[in-house]
Amino acid sequence: MKRIILIIVLFFAAIAISPILIGEKGYILIAMGNITIESTVVTATMMLVALFIVLIIALKVLRGGISLSLGTWNKFAFASQRKALRNLKKGIAAYILGDNQQAEHLLVKSAEPSQFEQIAYLLAASAADKQGLASNTKHYLSQLDNNQENLKDVGLESVLITIQLLINHQEFSQARQLIDDHHKHIGHDDRLLAQEITLSLKEKRFGYVVEQLNAARKSKIITDETIEQWESFAFYGVFNEQIQQHDNDALNTYWNNLARKIKQREQVIYAYCQVLAAHQINQPLSKILLPVIKKGANEKLLKQMRSLPLTSTDELIQAVQKHLHHDQHNAKWLSCLAHLAKSSQQWPMAEKAFNSLVQLEGEQYDKVDLIAFAKVLEKQNQLPKAIEVLNKLVSV
Repeated sequence: MKRIILIIVLFFAAIAISPILIGEKGYILIAMGNITIESTVVTATMMLVALFIVLIIALKVLRGGISLSLGTWNKFAFASQRKALRNLKKGIAAYILGDNQQAEHLLVKSAEPSQFEQIAYLLAASAADKQGLASNTKHYLSQLDNNQENLKDVGLESVLITIQLLINHQEFSQARQLIDDHHKHIGHDDRLLAQEITLSLKEKRFGYVVEQLNAARKSKIITDETIEQWESFAFYGVFNEQIQQHDNDALNTYWNNLARKIKQREQVIYAYCQVLAAHQINQPLSKILLPVIKKGANEKLLKQMRSLPLTSTDELIQAVQKHLHHDQHNAKWLSCLAHLAKSSQQWPMAEKAFNSLVQLEGEQYDKVDLIAFAKVLEKQNQLPKAIEVLNKLVSV
């Protein structure tokens, strides 16, 4: 820098001294209309050099100012986005840690500025759902990008979460639209198949669900327990539709046309018995239950029988009494007899069977037995004893 200043000083000195040395200053005359400008060569040169230096300095200052302005503008313009991204990261961390209230707040706050609206609103909806805030969940779902069908952008997982949230909040029409938009993926993704079956049950498309159960059984991620629940609801709905939309004969025909392996499934048998009992179709019902009692092997179905609204039980009671004739202290058959007698309002028989059951060693009864026993005692105006039986529920 010092060298440049020294050169400039020497330059001006040379310009100033050279005319004196040669004894001739030199003149410059500039005429523009009525205006004339007269100057010496030295003065004009010095002015031009000074102007040139001023221009260079001005250019450097201007360039620095522009650079400063761009940096400052960039800093302020993207400050909100950087803050939103920080909130998004914090919101996701809070969601993972289970702090759903904080997660919802941060995710909604960061949604639009961060330009990750889809994931932010989706996680916010899920966080609100876990807090039981239905209105918030529905609002966030409504904010989701309409372009959800673009799987390259949002991924199928995002779609699956959205569908589940819509089902949870009974927005069935929107969930159906979303599933239909991605229906081609059902055969390739069992998670979407599971949601299709769940939604179809909500829509009471029971026949369709029955058809989809075979595909569900081939899945490696859908549990047997889930399939059993679907099967129970679906067949109960199908059996009900047959009798409500047609008649008893249609129900019987549908049952007879089922494959043998299907008719052997506990969920299907119990669903069929529920519909028969509800409509007091006793003969086919006895035909189903009598072999179950005689064989006595299916304890799960025997326990389920306790909840059936049976009205004609004489034949069934006789079959149970034959078992008790060989083993009068068998808890399974005492419970079965007591519930059958209660269903047909044979109160003394029911009371006697329940008394024998609760007196067995090891408390071989359950809450269903005690509640039924108390009901039998109530019907016979034995209220103190009924209260005493109900008190046993605390210890069961």
